[in-house]
Amino acid sequence: MDTLTKTILQPLQSEHYPQVKAIYEQGIATGNATFETTAPTWETWNMSHLPHSRFVALTDAGEVGGWAALSPVSGRCVYGGVAEVSVYVHENFRGQGLGARLLNQLITESEANGIWTLQAGIFKENEASVALHQKCGFRMVGMRERIGKLHGKWRDTILLERRSNLVGL
Repeated sequence: MDTLTKTILQPLQSEHYPQVKAIYEQGIATGNATFETTAPTWETWNMSHLPHSRFVALTDAGEVGGWAALSPVSGRCVYGGVAEVSVYVHENFRGQGLGARLLNQLITESEANGIWTLQAGIFKENEASVALHQKCGFRMVGMRERIGKLHGKWRDTILLERRSNLVGL
């Protein structure tokens, strides 16, 4: 299926969450997408993400092909314009440009809501995600060595960020 022409992006709603959760669980199963080991309930997920800048890519059959959302990086007001990016694509839709569509929409929406810096912490083994973020204007800031353990093993993450050319100048 050509996701570029057969999907529409729309705001993520609670009714999308069962499919969003399943896609998140696919990412968890890879061992290279997140430090999380279980997907949260809708209530927990909803509370941990910003109320704006949440999208799903829906196929013409109503299937969620991917999702993107932002989380605050800190509760301190000085970081109110900085958010952490999450982009997940269903395994059947990977490699078709859907991640770039979602991330570019997330960038546009984040700027419309006053976000001046987006950041992403990505496992160094997740080369496709690193490449996606760089394609969408993120730059590598550094490597966070042994930042956390997953299944008893220390993991490194690459820290990427994208500074807005419109907000926070």
